Amino acid sequence: MTRSAHAGMPNVHQGPVVLRTLVEWLAQDGVISREEADRTIARCAQAESRQHPLVRLANVAITGAADGRPLDLERLTEWLAGRAGLPYLRIDPLKVDVGKVADVMSAAYAERHKVLPVQVGPTEVIVATAEPFIADWVAEVERQSRRQVRRVVANPIEIHRYTAEFFALARSVRAAQKAGGQAAATSFEQLVELGRSNRQLDANDQSVVQVVDWLWQYAFDQRASDIHLEPRREQGVIRFRIDGVLHPAYQMPLTVMSAMIARIKLLGRMDVVEKRRPLDGRIKTRRLRPALPGAEAAGTGTAAHEEVEMRLSTLPTAFGEKMVMRIFDPDTVVKDLDALGFSTHDAARWKSLVAHPHGIILVTGPTGSGKTTTLYSTLRRVATEEVNVSTIEDPIEMIEPSFNQTQVQHQLDFGFTEGLRALMRQDPDIIMVGEIRDLDTAEMAVQAALTGHLVFSTLHTNDAPSAISRLMELGVPAYLVNATLLGVMAQRLVRTLCPHCKQPDDTVTRETLDELAAPWRVSGGTVRAYKPVGCIECRMTGYRGRTGLYELMTVSESFRGLLGQAPDLGALRRQAVADGMRPLRLAGLLRVAEGLTTVAEVLAATPPLQEKS
Repeated sequence: MTRSAHAGMPNVHQGPVVLRTLVEWLAQDGVISREEADRTIARCAQAESRQHPLVRLANVAITGAADGRPLDLERLTEWLAGRAGLPYLRIDPLKVDVGKVADVMSAAYAERHKVLPVQVGPTEVIVATAEPFIADWVAEVERQSRRQVRRVVANPIEIHRYTAEFFALARSVRAAQKAGGQAAATSFEQLVELGRSNRQLDANDQSVVQVVDWLWQYAFDQRASDIHLEPRREQGVIRFRIDGVLHPAYQMPLTVMSAMIARIKLLGRMDVVEKRRPLDGRIKTRRLRPALPGAEAAGTGTAAHEEVEMRLSTLPTAFGEKMVMRIFDPDTVVKDLDALGFSTHDAARWKSLVAHPHGIILVTGPTGSGKTTTLYSTLRRVATEEVNVSTIEDPIEMIEPSFNQTQVQHQLDFGFTEGLRALMRQDPDIIMVGEIRDLDTAEMAVQAALTGHLVFSTLHTNDAPSAISRLMELGVPAYLVNATLLGVMAQRLVRTLCPHCKQPDDTVTRETLDELAAPWRVSGGTVRAYKPVGCIECRMTGYRGRTGLYELMTVSESFRGLLGQAPDLGALRRQAVADGMRPLRLAGLLRVAEGLTTVAEVLAATPPLQEKS
């Protein structure tokens, strides 16, 4: 009998699921063969275990009869849900209103019955369980919550994990709120009450410490690049930026959020009292990277700790102090060029460019396009024991032991120009300037290149050829640009399709891409374009992760011959293409042809193509 046939029939089984029964059902439904069922029962009968039967079956890696692949915990859980005639759910913690979970039942009750509320509405509460044939708790929950219970089946490891996390967080938030009393008078509408409000919640309160610890680990687990703590009129809102898109994560009382921000400022060595002006800081912490799924439950997994850096920024708003924490992936600076999104063509040209002993190399693009990631990853590879790599940054994005990093201090009149001048006396080989913003910095960078140093820096331009006109607009003479500039790379970030759910997109053909890239030719072969679908792995967005698109312009002898006082950007662009440059949009459409991203992502992130000739 198939699983779909079972879904419409009442199941006569009552009570907890038993391993032998599950294996027999798997064989009956044709999910595994009879021989596999007999082997599994024989293997599992040799040892007792307190693990949930689904976890035990996932650990012994039984193979499906249809595809020969091991049945993992999620596939087994989904099958059991169909057997029981209940919906299957993969718990997404960002979709759970953790604050309401504890309103439905106590932690002890949830642990005793191995259930977890995952969605609470005005008239209904959705409760996840890994025991679909036990329902004696439903009536009591409906009576206590005054809501109808709708059961769903989720995997037992996630239920156990999130039960502990969600209820612990709810307890910490409630304890913090109780300790803090009434909301502190920090909003724009309550300034007249300053100094007359009730006591503030202590940033060192243990409940606040626990909430902050949870927040960080939660953000790391969700692959967040930024954490936003935002005070609103009635409550505080926490949002995570994941793959470039903000997702609501949690809501909490303003008193608790204010104490959390104070706690984080304290750890970041920022002025806790000062809330009237923007502040910057940084924190290095450790994140817990868990073992492989299922290993922990099996008792064989070990968790590893790794350092993570976060850059902190506060801003006064109408309803209090807002904080943003930017999380820097510790693996970023050790990624190879292919992992950053470089094509084989551009990776070879970039490696050749950075091998020059002196000159200026620029990386351009808008804020958040990955310029710093590219520079750090590149510098990390050229920073050998034989060279002195020095940087001047505002702010220092990430501490890298192989660099000598210097922070701009505007309050001390120590900017990029002064920093570069000081670095020139430090016997550097390679210099990285965070950004060329004015003529003084540009002139110092030129002087450094002329005196035998390799200089990296960033600019804000739409494409690589525009960096030439930007330098001249700042006041750098054409002959100095000609003498020092080695190359310019423009870049963008686009979301990559989720490998778990993407599907072929028959509407995108080679002719479609050629039309978008006219008069360029995108692909001479078969196009493997895909479209986003959405699954639990990508939070139903269809995308998971991001990759870079690159436009690398090298300054050849022919290119230098075009650099006059008023260079023709069209001529420069045509010569750059002749020298091997691929425009950003073309680089993106090639990624579409490879099935890595979509046309919509590329069109939104890149400037239009100019004429090829």
